Amino acid sequence: MTGYRIGIGGIAIESSTFSPLRSTIDDFTILRGDEMGVRYPFMPRWNFQGRDDITWLPCLQAKAIPGGSVVHEDYQAMQQQLLEQIRAVLPLDGFYLDIHGAMHVEGMDDAEGELAAAIREIVGPNCLISAGMDLHGNVSARLVELVDMFTAYRLAPHDDVLQTREKACSVLVHCLDNRIRPLRAWVRIPVMLPGERTSTLVEPGKRVYASLQASDDVPGILDASLWVGYVWADEPRSGASVVVTGTDPENIQREATRIARRYWDARHDFAFVAPAGSADWCIEQALAYPGDGVVISDSGDNPTAGGAGDMPYFVGRLLANSPFARGHLSAIYASIPAPKAVITCFAAGVEREVEVSLGGRLDPVHARPLSVRGAVETLFPDDPVGGHIAVLRSGGVRIIITTRRKPYHYRKDFTDLGLDPTAHKVTAVKIGYLDPELRQMASHALLALTPGAVNQDIPALTYHRVVRPIFPLDPEVENADLRPRLFGV
Repeated sequence: MTGYRIGIGGIAIESSTFSPLRSTIDDFTILRGDEMGVRYPFMPRWNFQGRDDITWLPCLQAKAIPGGSVVHEDYQAMQQQLLEQIRAVLPLDGFYLDIHGAMHVEGMDDAEGELAAAIREIVGPNCLISAGMDLHGNVSARLVELVDMFTAYRLAPHDDVLQTREKACSVLVHCLDNRIRPLRAWVRIPVMLPGERTSTLVEPGKRVYASLQASDDVPGILDASLWVGYVWADEPRSGASVVVTGTDPENIQREATRIARRYWDARHDFAFVAPAGSADWCIEQALAYPGDGVVISDSGDNPTAGGAGDMPYFVGRLLANSPFARGHLSAIYASIPAPKAVITCFAAGVEREVEVSLGGRLDPVHARPLSVRGAVETLFPDDPVGGHIAVLRSGGVRIIITTRRKPYHYRKDFTDLGLDPTAHKVTAVKIGYLDPELRQMASHALLALTPGAVNQDIPALTYHRVVRPIFPLDPEVENADLRPRLFGV
């Protein structure tokens, strides 16, 4: 074995082009050098699988929670920092490109393709590049041309994040050990569906993704990946895709077509991961269930899909429902970023009455402010993500108000505030499909089809730049060109 030098870095965000909220460099957590180790626990002290002949060179990784398009100047600043770090560790035998796959930068149609091109120019043609990605990425032909090998999550919710990162590194090392320059077969599938319809928890997503395991055993295949894509990006590259990486050109092309065909043939069968309806319908359904602990997804303004997160529509519907408004039943709403309201709550103090305006600041296009009067129940300073946080009690509804956008995915997010979702009739969360802890915690799960920048009515969104025809914008299309393109020859 010969010693290898392998760099690591990337810029990762999921960007909704329908959101008026722009993402800036301040929204990103930027890790450099050894700080990046928290993302790769399978590589303790930068030792991978006991290999002491590999020098891993962590450069820079920038990550933000989903949002709107990235401000061009801020992206350029982050890219420049990453490229400078890569230049400082040359020469490299390999590079692990740690990206999401659905970043949109103002003025760019294919931000990941542009990033890969800039890295390729620095590391040179002989350096092997491996990309580990979210299955909600939009994969362009240009990206496949520039990157030597791919792997993507196979689970949604993403319970296999670390396994995917580890596999991307493992395949890279395997190719270096065996002096393999992989081939890639890429297929664009003209289907554009949201993650809430393509979860691997239910059929047909469960079956389609499970079938990828059969491709793993085909001779000459290193990885078979299927992306459902990111639907809230009005870009030419948007849509589902397949990349099969390997050494046998016939086998990788055949498997790529098979995978694409399975997904295309199932396009009409994809349904929401949970019973779905309007906000009022979901609230009434929850009232009909016995016991507490119902979790409702407020999906249209989901910050983990790119929504601004400050649309108060669903909390308004809760407060308009008599049992909750009168305090006969209790609910939690997580959450609304409203820094001025938080300041008001902290100034008033616990158990003091306040009147605050919620929403409409980050996304004035889709949201209108909601005036709420209630008592301050909890004050929580200096949360690392949400900043100062207040819980406002109005009737029976506890509204979590944050200084900055903060997803609520874990039980601890609630218990830190003295709240137990299982002890309330309803917990409404700005999310799509539920992450594992919420899923296990929920007595019942419902999906509210609410308005917002990432709403689920895909045909009603105004697309100008996606490649047509594409399902479901063009539901009458019966045949798709699923012929693969071969890269790396």
